[in-house]
Amino acid sequence: MPLLPDKEVDRALAGDLSAWSREGDSLTRTVKAPTFLDGVTLVQRVAEAAEAMNHHPDIDIRYTSLTFTLSTHSEGGLTTNDLDLARRIDELVR
Repeated sequence: MPLLPDKEVDRALAGDLSAWSREGDSLTRTVKAPTFLDGVTLVQRVAEAAEAMNHHPDIDIRYTSLTFTLSTHSEGGLTTNDLDLARRIDELVR
């Protein structure tokens, strides 16, 4: 899978992925869950979606704060898989 041009990533971040930010070769988003258990439930839902997509995020859980980090490690940067998973995570957060 080819890496995305910076313009395409920037366009997505300025558009429907405005809750995400770019940190080097990764996209990140931090979400606050109402409770710890709500956060764990969200992580479970994201894990199921990621497994179905065969593209897995890094997830950091700090009490009710969840940080999702996306990158296609095998390609060394961002691909359409990352944008697709970011959009799916956004749906699950809603």
